[in-house]
Amino acid sequence: MIVDSVSAFSDILDKPLVTGSGVLDGLTFAAKENYELAERVAGNGNPTWKATHGPSAVTASVLAKVLDAGGRLAGFTHMDELAYSIIGANAHTGTPVNSASPDRVPGGSSSGSAAAVAAGLVDFSLGSDTGGSVRAPAAFCGLFGLRPTHGRIDATGLLPLAPSFDVPGWFTRDLPTMLRISAIFGIKAGAGRTPTRLWCPSTIWDRTSPEVKASLAPALIKLQGILGPSDISPLPDPAPEEWFRVFRIHQAYEAWEALGTWVDEASPAFGPGVAERFAAAKTVTTEDFEQVVKERKAIRAAMDKLMSPETVLVMPTTPGPAPLLNASQADLDDYRGKIMCMTCLSGLNGYPELTIPGAKLKHAPQGLSLIGARQRDQDLLALAGLL
Repeated sequence: MIVDSVSAFSDILDKPLVTGSGVLDGLTFAAKENYELAERVAGNGNPTWKATHGPSAVTASVLAKVLDAGGRLAGFTHMDELAYSIIGANAHTGTPVNSASPDRVPGGSSSGSAAAVAAGLVDFSLGSDTGGSVRAPAAFCGLFGLRPTHGRIDATGLLPLAPSFDVPGWFTRDLPTMLRISAIFGIKAGAGRTPTRLWCPSTIWDRTSPEVKASLAPALIKLQGILGPSDISPLPDPAPEEWFRVFRIHQAYEAWEALGTWVDEASPAFGPGVAERFAAAKTVTTEDFEQVVKERKAIRAAMDKLMSPETVLVMPTTPGPAPLLNASQADLDDYRGKIMCMTCLSGLNGYPELTIPGAKLKHAPQGLSLIGARQRDQDLLALAGLL
């Protein structure tokens, strides 16, 4: 039985659960608390949620597929409340330890899933990603993290936050394990093609600090050696802050549609940040939503003209290393906004994004993201192998 030394688990099973045999034989994993398992209550990161919901009738499709492939489920992991945060600090359950940098947060909302893998308690873990909830924890904890193309993986049984952004995802410490897990979902590195265009948009890199640029320079040099010189053409207008505004309003409307009735009826005690986001979500009007839907469509159309199947877009996963544990709430909110200006790119467009350990900065991990056109997830895995 696992000894949880990093406060990653909400529930450790007395005996690992396995239902089949296959390519994941011998690998132990954990699942985020928003994955349903038949006859178990999915806690969703909030004690009131758990108290007001009964056992699940079905097992989440992703979880069932991993179990049937031989993965051994060790337990379920802590997460930010209802997955509506990216920092990894839960007012009710605390903050899992970031083993790669113990004085810093692990990132969320898949905080426990990342912490469990980073600490070596399991071989891999399942998370979910709406606005960066796999990518940010992977970057902060020095892990590989995959956000697949939106809609490519069946999300049935994954509790929703904002369905047009929500995707299942997973964490590993090494690339070979990432390849094994991805393959059971049809994302096979052997079927991947090496991209021919390396796009490092000036819109992102010009905003990147000199320290982060310097830390990631060796990885970029390797990529240029494989793919040729970088194309630094900017992202299409508007500015990243406007992309984030579109994402924030779109996500908030969907979150209230999915969860608002429960929030009103159960009156849960949310922690800082989450409470404010749900309060804001309640005020988003249908007219507000219809406007950002139009803006999102325009962003996707403009990006799709530039994001050919032969392109890999490369950028820092986050603006820098994880925030310190003693950061103020104001500093955390500010950092969250900066992260979301970056992570909303894949979310708005439904693109796959693979976060890889890119460098060390201030003795903490700094992630690098490889982003592809929709359904080109396997190209990202193949390129990571060449790195």
